[in-house]
Amino acid sequence: MAKPVILTVDDDPEVLQAVARDLRQQYGDRFRIIRADSGAAAIKTIQQIKLRNEPVALFLVDQRMPQMNGVEFLEQALEIFPDAKRALLTAYADTDAAIRAINSTQIDYYLLKPWDPPEERLYPVLNDLLDDWFASFRPTFEGIRVIGNRWSPQSHDMKDFLARNQIPYQWLDIELSEEAQKLATFANCDRLSLPLVLFNDGSSLVQPSIAQVAEKIGLRTQAEKPFYDLIIVGGGPAGLAAAVYGASEGLHTVMIEREAPGGQAGTSSRIENYLGFPSGLSGDDLARRAVTQARRFGVEILSPQEVTAMRVEDPYRFITLSNGSEISCHALILALGVSWRRLDVPGLDRLTGAGVYYGAAQTEALTCQGEDVYIIGGANSAGQAAMYFSKYARQVTMLVRGESLTKSMSQYLIEQIAETPNITVQTHSSVVEAKGETSLEAIVIENAIAGEIETVPATSLFIFIGAVPRTEWLDGVVERDERGFVITGPDLPSGARRAGTHRPKGWRLDRSPYLLETNIPGVFAVGDVRHGSIKRVASGVGEGSICVQFVHQYLANVGA
Repeated sequence: MAKPVILTVDDDPEVLQAVARDLRQQYGDRFRIIRADSGAAAIKTIQQIKLRNEPVALFLVDQRMPQMNGVEFLEQALEIFPDAKRALLTAYADTDAAIRAINSTQIDYYLLKPWDPPEERLYPVLNDLLDDWFASFRPTFEGIRVIGNRWSPQSHDMKDFLARNQIPYQWLDIELSEEAQKLATFANCDRLSLPLVLFNDGSSLVQPSIAQVAEKIGLRTQAEKPFYDLIIVGGGPAGLAAAVYGASEGLHTVMIEREAPGGQAGTSSRIENYLGFPSGLSGDDLARRAVTQARRFGVEILSPQEVTAMRVEDPYRFITLSNGSEISCHALILALGVSWRRLDVPGLDRLTGAGVYYGAAQTEALTCQGEDVYIIGGANSAGQAAMYFSKYARQVTMLVRGESLTKSMSQYLIEQIAETPNITVQTHSSVVEAKGETSLEAIVIENAIAGEIETVPATSLFIFIGAVPRTEWLDGVVERDERGFVITGPDLPSGARRAGTHRPKGWRLDRSPYLLETNIPGVFAVGDVRHGSIKRVASGVGEGSICVQFVHQYLANVGA
């Protein structure tokens, strides 16, 4: 924690220097002593201190200053640091004004000049004031602060980015927090320019991009080397498992993740059927543990960073990053995962991020305190989200198109939902319209059996309706099925069959593709992005792990 500040203000340079000297001598080991030569300069100083989120313990201010006297300064300073102790330095002639200020400005004490010797006339008084301050002081949050609007998609994206990358931050809603309004004013940020991101060093970014914040907080987005033994595209469970096993077995490995390590699984509020965790664990916990493990083995992680293209120049595979740079490798693993499928309903696109969210959006849970939450979907991800939001929301309503949850959800989740009193499941129901100007205000629900249409007030709608791969950048290079999932091994369409082999068109090696290998030798696919994969965390981890064995076989055969 930063040292609390003692600020002393006096327009006389010699007096100011003497006060600061005496303060440093007695308190310099526990407090940061700052001085200002006028009230106006002091106001600017404490505004910057506020932006840095540092505490002020004491104002020691001269009363007789031009333009702004000590009492006038303390009246303004009180609005910024109301808990700081306040003491006036006065001449004998100003004692009446000082006494009046004790009542009018809540000054804690006044001291007469000169204060020599400080051991008798200064330190005992300040010791009492500082002891009182420490008795009620609670350390401030140390980390990034995000000031924004709950209904701003940009603010939501920033919170989601920080949360998923496990960067501690404090959220301040400009509509609800007086503190947020003051900080925005000090940073010269108007409401149209939010979000405002404040950093520990006192710097700030107004309406920044994710890439700007990532660079500022030290996330790595550029590769250290031009070449790697193994490149893994995607940082979900499958990609993280491949990274851990690849690096632990001596492969120089880099993993590239578009959003945050953990992938879609990282947004899960609770995974209860993962082997070895009888009490379950959150997607965040799983991602954090896996990232720590990967880094321990020397995996280089680029996040947030996106791959936009790939090409093959045997024996190398090249990928292009979003900034236009290229890196190459001997072997490439595609662990891209999937993205939530968008629901094509009037009003949803316009309100996405402003009351409509795809995925669990755990960053919004606290803002749903005491409200009604609606969830679209009937699979495990929707069930886990319903259980999570039930801890905060007044009522959680699951809207399911089918006749029950049994076809798409694990039994343990069905039982938990049935036992949770503030979760309701509406079957044969779907949302046909979302309403609201700047944020979600209502949804229109249709019941397919009864043929009834109902409009209900709603401020939070979370959508879990299946997933789609984002593999367009592989077009023309890697074989995919009609939905965009990457085809591997025996599922690849045959170009020729001879001597019992199964080889895709254009395949030039004598052997058939390995189980997880694509139509390009040395390029593999694992996890949810792979055609025919089982969409479970444990399955992705297993595929990522065993894929490294195929990588070793490939490298041995090409002599890498």
